[in-house]
Amino acid sequence: MKLKLLGAIGLAAMLAACSGENANTGAASGMGASAAPTGAAAPGSEADLVANVGDRVYYALNESTLSSDAQGTLDRQAAWLARYPQVTIQVAGNCDDRGTEEFNIALGERRANAARDYLVSKGVSAGRITTISYGKDRPTALGDDEQSWQQNRNAITAVH
Repeated sequence: MKLKLLGAIGLAAMLAACSGENANTGAASGMGASAAPTGAAAPGSEADLVANVGDRVYYALNESTLSSDAQGTLDRQAAWLARYPQVTIQVAGNCDDRGTEEFNIALGERRANAARDYLVSKGVSAGRITTISYGKDRPTALGDDEQSWQQNRNAITAVH
C-alpha cells in the first residue's frame, strides 16, 4: 500500500511540476509541487500543506470522533493556516464502501464537520472552511479489505 501511495505522490508531483503554474496544483490525495526552481512547495500552497503538515485525518469504523493522532494533524493544520491567513480550505469527509449511500453521506458529513469544528476551536475562522461529504464515492484506496477501508475512512483538507 505504501508503494502505491508513494507512486501516486510522485506522479502528482511530476504533473504539478509540468504545469508551470503557482496556483493550487496539488490534489487532495497527492503531493503537488510548484514550479519553484528549488523544487520545494510554494509556501501556503496545497503542496506545502501536504508535504509539511499533512492533509488528512483517519477515523475508526462508523465513527466521527477525532483520535489523538487526528487532533495532532489538525493542530498542525491550524498552525499552518495561522501562518497563511489568505488561504481557504475545504474539508471532505469520506467513508469506506460498506453501508448504504445515505448512511455514508451522513457519516462523511459528520467527519468533515468534526475536523472543521476542531480547526475552528483552534482559532481558524469558520469563514475560511467549507465542508463536503463524498460518502463512499471517492475512495483513496481501492480494494475490499481492512487496509483499504481504513485508508478510505478519512477527512481530507484541500486548499480551496
